[in-house]
Amino acid sequence: MNKPKQTYKYFAFISYNSKDTKWGKRLQRKLEGYRIPATLCSEHGWNRKPIKPVFFAPTDIQPGGLTKELQERLEASRNLIVICSPNSAKSEWVGKEIAYFHSLGREKDIHFFIVDGIPHSGDKETECFNPIIKELGIPEILGANIHEKVIRCSWINKERAYVQLITKLLGVEFDSIWQRHKRLLAERCLLLFFCIDAVIIMLISVWKNNQPVDVSATLEEVSVHNPNLPPLKDAIVSITIDKETKTDTIDNINGDAFFANIPHYMIGKDAYVNVSCNGWLPIDTIVTLTELVNLKISRDPNMYGAIRFRLFDLDSEEYCKSDTVSVNGHVIISDSDGVFSFFMPLDEQSTFYTIKSRIPLENDTLRMPNTQSTGLIAKNKKE
Repeated sequence: MNKPKQTYKYFAFISYNSKDTKWGKRLQRKLEGYRIPATLCSEHGWNRKPIKPVFFAPTDIQPGGLTKELQERLEASRNLIVICSPNSAKSEWVGKEIAYFHSLGREKDIHFFIVDGIPHSGDKETECFNPIIKELGIPEILGANIHEKVIRCSWINKERAYVQLITKLLGVEFDSIWQRHKRLLAERCLLLFFCIDAVIIMLISVWKNNQPVDVSATLEEVSVHNPNLPPLKDAIVSITIDKETKTDTIDNINGDAFFANIPHYMIGKDAYVNVSCNGWLPIDTIVTLTELVNLKISRDPNMYGAIRFRLFDLDSEEYCKSDTVSVNGHVIISDSDGVFSFFMPLDEQSTFYTIKSRIPLENDTLRMPNTQSTGLIAKNKKE
């Protein structure tokens, strides 16, 4: 860490493509959880955990360039770590983060962590370095590569790549940390080897219960399907867990709602679910939470089925009382107030109905949904 004394809020900023999110999260945990050897801390006057905090943006940058917030995050970061893969090599936004950090005059603080692809392959499908690196003339560097086959064990090779990156961030010799790290790995392997299966299962269970999970919700129509009615659109789905409510929208009946970072311990427990969508019956229920929640939804039969209207006769200047009309073949008789009322079966419902009357109508189409105040007018015979 032989760098000019300048105060930075973040030890590093991780630049990545959304398809490499798991590697970004994994690297952030590795760096923030790494304990520097006591001898190096004493020699350089460091804290025991100097690689902290590491900034990791939760999502890709949105179209339109770097936001002011991200520019400030980059300026406040001592180092820039680029997750290198064919995904990030093709990413315009990763290139913009590299270019902006480079514009700060700190190209020596740009570090590369290769998780996939081949450096300088010349093939867009396998190249792992973003072309902005060459355009800016950043010195050629291979970076720490998790796939570098130093020994047969891929797990050890990944650990070696982490340590390579850490030594570059700290500005120390690789062996000053790697030899100690190898000893710690060997001790850890011996400890795991002698542990009984029950202990291992317990540790895995505890770890799993502390990891967030993603929950998806899908909709299944259980009412009679009627292709004449508008399809489901923009259903609002809410899940309430431990007094926290998460909401998402389902665009169509084949889509799903996505709820990220649900505490794993909530799986198998009760969750309150609410679904609302125009033209469909609301869902307001309690379900046993799983990673995939299937919700059964039905059409609101009243939306297009509850028919109520009046027919006004211009000749008599009165509503037609105790009169008869036909709605899509169904005969309806108005009451003493002149109201025609009928409920259309769901499988026959539509967004409009054709009205046939004993007297000619100015408009024989009834648009749905309608209300009691909806009126049709009979033609004036005097005209």
